[in-house]
Amino acid sequence: MTTTTRSSRLPSYLAPLPERVEDLALRYAWVIVAINLAGTAFGFWYYRFQLAQTPVVMWPFVPDSPAATLFVALSLAAWKLDYDVEWLHMLAFFGNIKLGLWTPFVQLVLNGPGGIEPWLYWFLIVSHLAMSLQSFLIYRYAEFTVGAVAVTTVWYGLNDIVDYFAPLVGEFHHTFLRAELVNGALDHSVRAHDLAAAAAVTLTLAAAFLAIATRVKKLETTEESSARGVRR
Repeated sequence: MTTTTRSSRLPSYLAPLPERVEDLALRYAWVIVAINLAGTAFGFWYYRFQLAQTPVVMWPFVPDSPAATLFVALSLAAWKLDYDVEWLHMLAFFGNIKLGLWTPFVQLVLNGPGGIEPWLYWFLIVSHLAMSLQSFLIYRYAEFTVGAVAVTTVWYGLNDIVDYFAPLVGEFHHTFLRAELVNGALDHSVRAHDLAAAAAVTLTLAAAFLAIATRVKKLETTEESSARGVRR
């Protein structure tokens, strides 16, 4: 069970959390695992009606946020148990950045507070922002390998396609948007659908960029450390 050392810390745009916060979070990783598992259970409950209306074969594409919290829980658990599962770490990284920022955008800009309990509205916003922050713990123990980044980019890219552009079975598979309700029925031709799609694609690309940049910077810091060791 290894982590990135202080001397290997990445630039702030790749590691925005203060190091003491990272250290504290990793020290209590099992607590974060438990919180994310609880969030996963709540998320599947939240999606229960949409899942009931979706063909079973497409279920993996529907509950995006619960899947992301499950990924990060399993990623942290794997690290604590000394399992090196790079594809899992990358699914957690992409998922928590993407859904952690997409959901607040949708709630604040597209859906608004109407048609939902105020406590649930703000819970969704705050909890998802916390998801985006915890993704920046992963660089401390993951390698961000090219293969894992590639596989994860393909997975989340496919999600975007079936969610907004070309559903494989039935209707589009994105999270239910209150902003698409027109006279009591969902209308995917409204502008909200396009804006939600644009946000999803942008965040997939942003997560890919951050993952690749993290890989590059980790390699650079390793080379710099090795060079300093040789000079000594």
